[in-house]
Amino acid sequence: MGEEVRKDQLGHRKRLRTRFLKDLGRAMEDYELLELILTQAIPRGDVKPLAKRLIASFKSYAGVLSATPEELQKVEGIGEAAVVAIKLSQQSALRLLKQEAFKGHILNNWQNLMDYLQAAMGREKVEQLRILYLNQKNHLIADEVQNIGTVNHTPLYPREIVKRALDLSAVAIIIVHNHPSGDPAPSQEDIQITNMVKDAGNNLGIILHDHIIIGHNSYLSFKTQGLL
Repeated sequence: MGEEVRKDQLGHRKRLRTRFLKDLGRAMEDYELLELILTQAIPRGDVKPLAKRLIASFKSYAGVLSATPEELQKVEGIGEAAVVAIKLSQQSALRLLKQEAFKGHILNNWQNLMDYLQAAMGREKVEQLRILYLNQKNHLIADEVQNIGTVNHTPLYPREIVKRALDLSAVAIIIVHNHPSGDPAPSQEDIQITNMVKDAGNNLGIILHDHIIIGHNSYLSFKTQGLL
């Protein structure tokens, strides 16, 4: 009986791979894609229940990929190998989005930039401050997470940002931070500190192009909203 079960499981995995290769997974359910990821780390057994349990625990496929290793390992059946497979999938997607976002002139590639920032920061549990440093052609010099804060605050120091821009010979910057609450509306402090960075940069010839706040499925641009 055990051998028959094993053969059936191997057959199921092969059928999943065959279906995936037909259209690279576009017609597959989220749990099936996750199932395929898990088969790379768990060589034996039926991983479909585990895939469905993960999606139920983290609410979505994106939620699973964005979960921390510690959160993932709290789910029964998830060990180190499965965590690596899941986070590798996330990192591969982020690198693809990043390469598309920073291909050439950033301001002419806005939607790709928003897609990358949303994927990189939209599901973080605490606030992050990210600075994009640009050259004269508005090409990326550096994409740096400068500070990690709490669920509703991250420190932003105008002098440090401007100093780093000078160190990199950047002539323009874009500030990005996320709101773990999901609401990208700026606080009064967000507005005040943005103006401080703008003024500090202007004194040294460094342009602040925008300050973007990332929510769960949306974003806010200070430039578009007339706040900059």
